[in-house]
Amino acid sequence: MANYTSEDLIQYLYHETSEAETKAIEKALQADWNLKEEFEALKATKQGLGRILSSPRRQSIMAILNYAKSSSEVAQR
Repeated sequence: MANYTSEDLIQYLYHETSEAETKAIEKALQADWNLKEEFEALKATKQGLGRILSSPRRQSIMAILNYAKSSSEVAQR
């Protein structure tokens, strides 16, 4: 049985493997618990990526703007 890397599992997860590679990885996942655990961790990470905010919180933006405003007021004195 081949040794699969995290990169191989990521390609499989994103359906970027050939049909032969897909079948081989699926067979390996059934036989190797460690590989299966790694794959499940990668799968959970992929699912979590969809929940990442694509923009900063309004509170963070306001803090930056307030800091910039106070810095420019100090510089003008």
